[in-house]
Amino acid sequence: MITLDRFYIDGAWVAPASDATMPILSPATNQRVGTLAMGNEADVHLAVQAAKRAFETYSMTSKDERLALLRRLAQVTRARIDDLARAITTEMGAPATMSREVQADAGIGHLEAFIDALDSLAEEETLPNGDILSREPIGVCGLITPWNWPINQIALKVIPALAAGATCVLKPSEHTPLSAQVYAEIVDEAGYPAGVFNLVQGDGPTVGAALSRHPDVAMMSFTGSTRGGYAVSRDAAADFKRVTLELGGKSPNLIFADADLGKRVAEGVAACFYNTGQSCDAPTRMLVERSVYPRVLELAKAAAETHVVGDPEQEGDHLGPLFDEIQFDRVQTLIGKGLEEGARLLIGGLGRPDYLPEKLEAGWFVRPTIFSDVTAEMVIWREEIFGPVLVITPFDTEEEAIEMANDTEYGLAAYIQTGSEERARRVARRIRAGGIHINGRDADYGSPFGGFKHSGNGREGGVYGLQDYMELKVRPPFAA
Repeated sequence: MITLDRFYIDGAWVAPASDATMPILSPATNQRVGTLAMGNEADVHLAVQAAKRAFETYSMTSKDERLALLRRLAQVTRARIDDLARAITTEMGAPATMSREVQADAGIGHLEAFIDALDSLAEEETLPNGDILSREPIGVCGLITPWNWPINQIALKVIPALAAGATCVLKPSEHTPLSAQVYAEIVDEAGYPAGVFNLVQGDGPTVGAALSRHPDVAMMSFTGSTRGGYAVSRDAAADFKRVTLELGGKSPNLIFADADLGKRVAEGVAACFYNTGQSCDAPTRMLVERSVYPRVLELAKAAAETHVVGDPEQEGDHLGPLFDEIQFDRVQTLIGKGLEEGARLLIGGLGRPDYLPEKLEAGWFVRPTIFSDVTAEMVIWREEIFGPVLVITPFDTEEEAIEMANDTEYGLAAYIQTGSEERARRVARRIRAGGIHINGRDADYGSPFGGFKHSGNGREGGVYGLQDYMELKVRPPFAA
């Protein structure tokens, strides 16, 4: 049984001020695997004060000093990659292969990209008018991360703060505390000064709110639900904190008739189901040119039949469970809603798969599901399901496809499949989303990630993500 009963504050593992705890559950078996201490406002205050003190000296470090620390952080992260992967599999159910090769590896990929970004960034430059522009760390940063890509999101927030010369307090999701604990150990071993990085476990209404409201926090970076983003923005408003948000999505995948249908449809299904559908930028709405709609439905069903769920402790390319009972119930409710509203079920549906072994029967496994003939009025078209559920509908013209793609409150990502480069450019320009994926190609580490509309603001990754943790200062050239 795992016990996490210490927070990392001011360079030491300390007992929390709060005596509250919560169980750590395995999503694969619904069995308790540990106990987590839950923080409170007093814990947050201690961590923020430690970060505030550390900022006085750490903000004065040189770029070369911070680059050396980041390179040491990379060495330690590589050495602990298997520990990160095991933690992720245990706490949120990502299968072992994916946990190691993708989930945990994101901690390295983003780190290397931030090293390159910092190395290339001019911290001081002369403007065309002769004035001097300097980039300086923003201050104490409050970082709130989600459960679905735990290390990916920790890396996208902690690393740019450290690279910029800022200090931080991390509140990871209380549902994925194990990987955050390992990451804190990695930062400690890398040799960062006391107080530069702090970890307080706890829930959003208590620890997250205390962090967002704290007057000594200069910036809040939040990834999670739109509701949570609103709460952070509201709590941060009184002190005019900088707030960056990466929120939900309902990303369209436009399939044109001239695309390589066999390849692109299978990729689209796989991308929707990846991480058991628990990705904010998953292509969950497939829009298909009507002339190839029947063929695409056949291809989508055939592709879905190759995706099975199974034990996340095992290696392989299977899907794992959803991460908890609340998410399982939500996905079941929305699948049921699709059936009620008259969408045509191609594959999947309600309930757990019938081939699960006995030890997994209580886990939060769902059937990979595809609905066709979905209309814009249906709930499953409009709401983020956050499970392996794909909805498909036809379109007649390019103009209609663009209009349907933009018919959402979100704007995180969009996917375009076409044999025409001219069309890909034309359609991409008109879709209101922060990231466009074309013919199976995704952006790489170091590119900015973020969205339009209710998908949030600010960008994470690379030089643009680094600059979010910096302030601009202007001064005239010295004259005696």
